[in-house]
Amino acid sequence: MAAKNKGGRLVSSAGLVTYYDSEDRRSFHISPKAVLIAAAATGIIIAVLNHMF
Repeated sequence: MAAKNKGGRLVSSAGLVTYYDSEDRRSFHISPKAVLIAAAATGIIIAVLNHMF
C-alpha cells in the first residue's frame, strides 16, 4: 500500500522548509564565520591538550 502525496511535496520536508523560510528578528543568530572560528579554536585546543598529556 503506497501512500499518495497530495500537492507534490514531501511531508517530511514541509517542516524544514517552513523553519528555514521564516526569519524572526527576535531569534538568536550566529554568523557562519563565528561557527568556523569556534570550531577551529576548539580543534586547536584539543590538539594542544592531546599533545601535552
